[in-house]
Amino acid sequence: MRALITTLATFAAIGMIAAQQPAAPDGPLTLEQCRSMALVNNKDMKVADQKIRTAEYQKKEAFAAYLPAIDFAGGYMYNQKDLAVFGSDQLLPTKTFDPKTGKYEFNLVTNPETGMPVKGPDGQYVPETVALIPKDAMTFDIHNVFFGAVTLTQPVYMGGKIVAMNKLTGFAKDLAEALRDNEAENVIYAVDAAYWQVVSLKAKQRLAQSYVSLLDSLDRNVGLMVREGVATKADKLSVDVKLNSARVDLTKVDNGLVLSRMALAQLCGLPLDSPMLLADEDINDISATTPPAREYDMEQVYEARPDLRALQMGINIAGQQKKVAMASMLPNLAIVGTYSFSNPNMFNGFAKKFNGAFSVGAMLTIPIWHWGGNYNKYKAAESEETVMRLRMDDAREMVDLQVKQAAFRTQESVKTYAMTRVNQESADENLRTATLAFREGVATTDNVMEAQTAWLKAHSELIDALIDVHLCDTYLSKVLGTL
Repeated sequence: MRALITTLATFAAIGMIAAQQPAAPDGPLTLEQCRSMALVNNKDMKVADQKIRTAEYQKKEAFAAYLPAIDFAGGYMYNQKDLAVFGSDQLLPTKTFDPKTGKYEFNLVTNPETGMPVKGPDGQYVPETVALIPKDAMTFDIHNVFFGAVTLTQPVYMGGKIVAMNKLTGFAKDLAEALRDNEAENVIYAVDAAYWQVVSLKAKQRLAQSYVSLLDSLDRNVGLMVREGVATKADKLSVDVKLNSARVDLTKVDNGLVLSRMALAQLCGLPLDSPMLLADEDINDISATTPPAREYDMEQVYEARPDLRALQMGINIAGQQKKVAMASMLPNLAIVGTYSFSNPNMFNGFAKKFNGAFSVGAMLTIPIWHWGGNYNKYKAAESEETVMRLRMDDAREMVDLQVKQAAFRTQESVKTYAMTRVNQESADENLRTATLAFREGVATTDNVMEAQTAWLKAHSELIDALIDVHLCDTYLSKVLGTL
C-alpha cells in the first residue's frame, strides 16, 4: 500500500512539473519569438528582475528616513528587596518661632542654672522636642516594576546623509535595471547564436543529403560501367569510399542538428524534446541584415550601452557614498518626543499604579575627535569614486575598439559572402560540366568526384559565410547597444 501511494505521488509530481513547463508555439518559430521566450523563461533574467524589486524596496526604505519614527519600548523587572530611604527610624529636631528675633529657633534642652543649651556626648546640642519619621514610612515596595515609553524622533539635519542615501538607492535601482538590460543582451546574443547554428546545420544537412545523392547516383553509374567493362573495380571502390564517408558526415550533421535544437530549446525555456521548426531554416540571402556603417556616433553608443550605464551608476553611487561618509563628520540634530510611564510611579508620591508624562526635547550630536576614523572613511570613499571613473574611461576605450572591430568584421563577412556566392556558382557550373563530360565518356570518376568535392566545399563555405553575416550583424548590434 505504501509503495502504491509513493508511486502515485511520483506520477503526480511528474504531472505537475510537466504542466508547469511551457509548450512550443504552433508553426515555425521566428528569431524574435525565440528571443521573447528566452527573456521570459531565463533564470538570470528572473534574478535580475528580483534585484530591481529589491532596489525599489531599498529606495522606499531610504525615503522613510525623512519621516518621524515612532517606537515603543517596555519591560518588567522583579526586585528581591524593598527600597528603604532610611536605615532606621529618624528623629528630627523641631523649631519654634521667636517673636524677639523674628526667626525660627531650635527647641533645645537648656541648663536651668546657666540657661545655655546642653550638648550631648557627641558634641551636638540636645533637642528638647523631636519629630519622628518611621523607617516603614520611607520604605517602598518595588518587587514588581512595569515600565515603558513611546518615543517619536524627527530628524532635522543629519549632515546630508538622508538625502545622499535616497539618491544612492535611486542610482542603485538604475544600476539594477542597467544590469538587467545587459543580461538581456547576453541572453539574446546566446539565443541568436543557437538559432543560426540550427539554421546552419539544417542547411548543411540538406547539402550533405544532396552530396550523398550525387555520390549515390555516381556509384550506380560506375557500377553499370564496371559491368559493361568501361570502368574498373578500383573506380567503383573509390566511389564507395566517398559515399560511405559522405553518409558518416550526414549522420554527424543529423546528430548535431538534433543537439543544436535541444540547446536552443533549453535557452528558450522549452522542453528539450520540443519539435522546434525555425522560420529561417530555408534562408539563402542576407537581406535581413543591417548594412554596416563606416562611422558611428560614439556618444550615442556610450548612452545606449547598458554596461556603460551600469558603470555610470556605479560612479554616482560612489559619489553618494562619499557624501554619506562626509555626513559622519558633520553635526546631527533631531527632535525627540517621549511619553514614559511606570508602575509603581513617583509622579505624585509613591503609588502602585500606572502613570506617565510627556517630554519633548532636541538632541544634537557633534563629532569632535575620532582619531581620523571618519576622515579616513571619507578618503576611502573618494578613492573608490576615482577607481570607478578610471574603470569607465577604460571601458569607453574598449567599447571604441569593439565597435571598430565589429564593424570591420561585419563588412568583411559581407564581402566574404559575396565571394563565396561567386565560388558557389562556379562550383555548380564546374560540377555540371564534369558530370556532362563523364556521361560523354571524356572525364573520369576522379574528375567527377573532384568536382563534387569542390561543389560541397563551395556550398559549405557559402552557408558558413551566410551564417557569419547574421552573427556579425547581431554582434554589431550588441556592441552598439541596439540589440
